[in-house]
Amino acid sequence: MRQPPTDPGRTAGPSRRTTLPHSRPRSGGATSIAVRAIAAAALTLPLLGAAPTPAPPATARLQQAFAAASAAYDVPQSVLLGVSYLQSRWDGHGGAPSVTGGYGPMHLTDARTALAAADHHGEGAEDPRGDDARPALRPGARAPRTTELPDRLTTLPKAARLTGLSPERLRDDPAANVAGGAALLAEAQRQLGRAGSEDPADWYAAVALFSGADDTASAVAYANDVYEVIRAGQERVTDAGQRVALAARPGLAPDTSALARAGLRETSAAGTECPRTVSCEWIPAPYEEFGDGDYGNHDLGDRPASQKIRYIVVHDTEGAWEGVLDMVQDPTYVSWQYSLRSTDGHIAQHVKAKDVAWHAGNWYVNAGSIGLEHEGFLTAPDAWYTEAMYRSSARLVKYLAGKYGIPLDRQHILGHDTVPGTTTANIPGMHTDPGPYWDWRHYFELLGRPLKATAGKHSGVVTIRPDYAANRPVFTGCESAGEPCATHGSSAVRLYSDHDENSPLIRDIGLGSAPTTGVNDLSSRVSTGQQYAVADRWGDWTAIWYLGQKAWFRNPEQRPTAVPAKGKVVTPRKGLDSVPVYGRAYPEKEAYPEGVPAQAVSPLPYTVLKGQKYVTGGKVPGEYYYAVTFDGSSHRVVRGEDQYYEIQFGHRVGFVRAADVTVRSS
Repeated sequence: MRQPPTDPGRTAGPSRRTTLPHSRPRSGGATSIAVRAIAAAALTLPLLGAAPTPAPPATARLQQAFAAASAAYDVPQSVLLGVSYLQSRWDGHGGAPSVTGGYGPMHLTDARTALAAADHHGEGAEDPRGDDARPALRPGARAPRTTELPDRLTTLPKAARLTGLSPERLRDDPAANVAGGAALLAEAQRQLGRAGSEDPADWYAAVALFSGADDTASAVAYANDVYEVIRAGQERVTDAGQRVALAARPGLAPDTSALARAGLRETSAAGTECPRTVSCEWIPAPYEEFGDGDYGNHDLGDRPASQKIRYIVVHDTEGAWEGVLDMVQDPTYVSWQYSLRSTDGHIAQHVKAKDVAWHAGNWYVNAGSIGLEHEGFLTAPDAWYTEAMYRSSARLVKYLAGKYGIPLDRQHILGHDTVPGTTTANIPGMHTDPGPYWDWRHYFELLGRPLKATAGKHSGVVTIRPDYAANRPVFTGCESAGEPCATHGSSAVRLYSDHDENSPLIRDIGLGSAPTTGVNDLSSRVSTGQQYAVADRWGDWTAIWYLGQKAWFRNPEQRPTAVPAKGKVVTPRKGLDSVPVYGRAYPEKEAYPEGVPAQAVSPLPYTVLKGQKYVTGGKVPGEYYYAVTFDGSSHRVVRGEDQYYEIQFGHRVGFVRAADVTVRSS
């Protein structure tokens, strides 16, 4: 038997020779289990027979918790740190649950408790197709299916049984949470018939089981990500101010042989359009006729040959995984191309990229986009998304962007909340997901396009880029109307009518209501990664052109909310005092052939005024995809002479006719 090497992920702490005999995982009674867990979780409690250990510095307690749990459960500290990083990036989120009921640094799941406490929904009731050539499609809201919870959503109760610690403590105490994660890993190792080991290479199969995935592909993708983290190493300050470090192990090669004993089902990626670095399966959305000539739940197409794929739209599901899969397989419901699971980042593809899914509430965007639904809830109290899902999503988006030539910026990687209404009447009903808690700054780092300054201090364009963890604007309405949401890091920045936080919030005339701090109210906020033309500056405040007016936000030099950038901007051409803004870039009436009804080119209630500037994401054609019948023989792509520029007009993008504007570098 080879001698395992010392794990360099360990920090100074109790040695294994001073560890209690009962700290090794075994089928002992509840008393010995509880003692073992408490020894791991109580940071200042010395192990029996060892000299008293001084309390660690306040900012090192989480690091010491990993060391203590490692010693108590014979799990290499680097494995604990790697798993925890992939789950939460070591953040504790103040004891609040993730979008799927995961708690603490180890993301121990107790979905029944979390979902029972959450009141989801509250965003608009849009028509997902957004095509005026067809009757509006408004499927009824459906409650997430939570009666039958899979094992991956109930790991916290299991950790409570293994450790003897209460579920409340595992949810609220980060050190206890780490101990619970260590106990689960040790139990997975035991189930695989393997002994505890100091060598992180021996824990690959246990890490795969820790994911909670019931199929080999998902478990392997998760374990590969954990070992990628271990090889690369990580270091950061958590949301609670804890300094945590994982030393890099660049040459670590895990032993994958035990995975064959895990009893996981086999799945196939056949038929999917995914990168090989993610776990992906084909769960098709139905293309079926029903009723009186009606059909669903998407349209057949021939993209990109027939029309360019320009956008990727990021959504959240507003439902749990199993229920979401039920919905997308219903021909009377709506559709999207991909679903992503929170706990492990597993992907299910439902609609081919060539076909048009019904997901964004805007037919022009639907016809030129791919939709990604991420398991989660916009208004879940203190919502947060797992690192596993962020990474899997970023890999998928990077793959799709490369394949279809989609720029990696916020005017092409859209949130559903940045898709415009097609007409004035549709503006109030547009959806607002993935919401202010989606971490766009981290997402673009994972995409390999970090958001950074690209111009000098007094540039004419800025990129919104607050510090996510420190940026904590007040929102209301997560659990009940008017009530404050839990304090949480955010990608959103609030806008005022003057350089004073006591001045009125910016008003969106398209919504027809007074602006509020509601979590679904987009009238007076911008989001990380979005770019705007600078309209004015005053001390620590910056004004941007937004919805046809000056909008101010705090932007102190020492802690900037936005960074200077270069970009192209549009302004009304000479001789025009204003130009209309559109929610879709449709062709002129003369472009439509016989048999295809002309679609209205309907301006929204907004205008770009003389002297104002808006950042453009580039020129797009006037285009309409006519597809209103099950038989694809009548489908047509209509293109006209009119060209448009996509602009970052407010929180949502918009379109202006190319003939109406002048484009300049700024």
